[in-house]
Amino acid sequence: MAGTLAVGVSLNPRLRQTARVSFPKMPSRLPLRARPRMPLLRVFAFSSNDIKVGSNIEVDGAPWRVQEFLHVKPGKGAAFVRTKMKNYITGNIVEKTFRAGSTIAEADIVKETKQYTYKDGAQYVFMDLSTYEEIRLNEADVGDTTKWLKEGMDCSVLFWNGRVIGFELPIIVNLTVVEVDPGLKGDTAQGGSKPATLDTGAVVNVPLFISVGEKISVDTRTGQYTGRASSSS
Repeated sequence: MAGTLAVGVSLNPRLRQTARVSFPKMPSRLPLRARPRMPLLRVFAFSSNDIKVGSNIEVDGAPWRVQEFLHVKPGKGAAFVRTKMKNYITGNIVEKTFRAGSTIAEADIVKETKQYTYKDGAQYVFMDLSTYEEIRLNEADVGDTTKWLKEGMDCSVLFWNGRVIGFELPIIVNLTVVEVDPGLKGDTAQGGSKPATLDTGAVVNVPLFISVGEKISVDTRTGQYTGRASSSS
């Protein structure tokens, strides 16, 4: 609050004058919860002790994904972390050991949802449905995942330092059976199976009761039939 303060000032031995000194209004203190928060800064490093399956790390200037890890504490010597990791760019899989507690750079991998729209020659075109920007991947980038890829399918395109390094399919995709062997018979109660060709060209084993025209769900990680697709798919 603004205010004044009476101060005694000696002008001479016989006269004293009271002066009033004003001081500025002080800002009121905001409650702590009402104060604006500072933006959190992302730290692109962590300890090797924090490694887990799926961790994205940067080693020798390249991005890697940890597929397996094991913390080892030998009877003699320092503890370490043994890993198996895959290079996002080359696809190479290597084993590498890190000293326990050492600092590892985190690879700045960003996933963005894009829709696969069409194939243009040897390139696969993905589109951002909000900006309509196109992202193109070569056949080498897509690899054998094309057997599950269908126009209109939403996928995750991976970026590393602003560079496209690949994409990921949905774990479960719904595809249509276009061909099965009509002469193949079996005891459906015993869980028999038969090969079926899907509309993307992929061939999977399905139960004997599956027929042409049906939509089925497939796990893209294993290529296995998981069941009939829901009618809304």
